[in-house]
Amino acid sequence: MERVCEFLNEAETYYLATVENDQPRVRPFGTAHIFEGKLYIQTGKVKNVSKQLSVNPKAEICAFMNGEWLRLAGTLVEDDRVEARQSMLDAYPSLQKMYAADDGNTQVLYFKDAIATFSSFTHEPEVIKL
Repeated sequence: MERVCEFLNEAETYYLATVENDQPRVRPFGTAHIFEGKLYIQTGKVKNVSKQLSVNPKAEICAFMNGEWLRLAGTLVEDDRVEARQSMLDAYPSLQKMYAADDGNTQVLYFKDAIATFSSFTHEPEVIKL
């Protein structure tokens, strides 16, 4: 899990795919944080991505860096505890300009039953279960 989080943070931008009805939706993200042994991401509850995940929590992330890419697929589960939200905001101080742990908008989600696959054109894929 640490390797996955480190890769996402070093890549700085990854792309999160969700589904809206029968239409895939992809957008850039930049948060990845380990809290209490789980890999978390962050968004705002007012955003379409939050609404899409509430209907279908299956999601996939893809990030590319230095000729290697990571695909992370799993189910995103909301953690509505203020401690989880605050931990994310502490890890990403720049978010505190837009979000607060108790603002009713900040949403943190962790990956459940996730599979990470590291790939490149020069080595066989490496699969890690989170």
